Amino acid sequence: MRKYTQIFQGTAFTSKSSKEVEFLHNYLFCINSNGIIEKVVAPDDTDYQDLLDAYQGKENFHRLTDGQYFLPGFVDLHVHAPQWAQSGTALDIPLNDWLNTYTFPLESKFSDLVFAKNVYEDVVSTMLANGTTTALYFATVHKEASLLLAKICAEKGQRGLVGKVVMDDPEQNPSFYRDADTQTALVDTEEFILAVKELAKTTKQGVYPVVTPRFIPSCTDDALKGLGELAAKYDTYVQSHCSESDWAHGYVKERFQKNDAFALNGFGLLSDKSIMAHCNFLDEEDANLFVETGTAIAHCPISNAYFANSVIPIAHLHSKGVEIGLGSDISGGFSPSLFDNARQAVMSSRMLEDGVNPSLPANERGVLASRITINEAFYFATAGGGQSLSLPIGRLAKNYTWDVQVIDTKITSAKLPIFNDKEDLNDVFQKIMYLVRPENIREVWVQGEKVHSRL
Repeated sequence: MRKYTQIFQGTAFTSKSSKEVEFLHNYLFCINSNGIIEKVVAPDDTDYQDLLDAYQGKENFHRLTDGQYFLPGFVDLHVHAPQWAQSGTALDIPLNDWLNTYTFPLESKFSDLVFAKNVYEDVVSTMLANGTTTALYFATVHKEASLLLAKICAEKGQRGLVGKVVMDDPEQNPSFYRDADTQTALVDTEEFILAVKELAKTTKQGVYPVVTPRFIPSCTDDALKGLGELAAKYDTYVQSHCSESDWAHGYVKERFQKNDAFALNGFGLLSDKSIMAHCNFLDEEDANLFVETGTAIAHCPISNAYFANSVIPIAHLHSKGVEIGLGSDISGGFSPSLFDNARQAVMSSRMLEDGVNPSLPANERGVLASRITINEAFYFATAGGGQSLSLPIGRLAKNYTWDVQVIDTKITSAKLPIFNDKEDLNDVFQKIMYLVRPENIREVWVQGEKVHSRL
């Protein structure tokens, strides 16, 4: 019999497709030394009992208790790690004022590595405690602090994709917080890429450098061109903001006489390794370009409610074949939980479909076919995020990583209303997605290693 590093027994939920959830009742998950699911065994498979006989009772056999379930680890495609220090503040003011009054002064403090370490250790631990096993992070303009964030991800076992932010335009950025000049921004970015690639050799779950122009308004043309060249030279991920708000979208159109998507593409910044946050104002041609280049959208529904001036037609974009994952957008989004963001994704889509102006007739009030279900929101938070990053994550299936969260529905402080041990698994899944709090997340595993547990 094949020897496995770990075997897990329990009921799991995973996306079968973007609209359908698969219920794996009392399955065995066989994990190899690389943290990969080598075999998934159903109770009626011929080797199920043989595996139980061989492994149960041993230290590397893990059986869920009554009321516990496996979910794939969440994939958060948009996090501003330094902004964790201001989460939940100043969300009632315009985006430009929010950035200049609160965010840029805060991010400038990350030149202090002691301060950076305190914030970054806390945000990575918090994300793991909320079930996020993979996170795509914006850091700051500071090369050393950005590298520190990647090191913290490596140490804590989170799969971190980290970008040193580029903001080089002296006309658009405050004097106290920007790159010294364009050349420095590009040199620092290249050195950062090389350092993170070296760091990645020491990690099991992987850490990745990400080319990160903050957004077009913060960067000169030379910086955008240079970043596109670096992304191609080192085959790195790219992240930025795209057509987020009326102001940002309008600024790019006035500067380039084209939308963000085509401007970014002109600088070599759209590819199958590109993830663009928000994208609320994409038009049909923009969306087609995303499909053509393989660029993904980081959908940030909570943040969009505060700063995007619109509800993104996420169902329409996904129906066109655009890859989509979820993002918390700390701190434009106040919550580090993708459970919260999945819930808001569903609510926002319903509001877009039904409309929000009660003075209009019902048949004129909304946008037809805009709603998504909780199944689709779950897909975006897991398999959709994995697909967006082209990594074998986000599903509980053979050849995917063992990135999981163990959900306990019976924990005393946060018990879910499940009163029938034989309750339909679809109902259990929906209750989990709508009602789980961090207390319910008993364990989190990344690449076959336990990285968080709650007693």
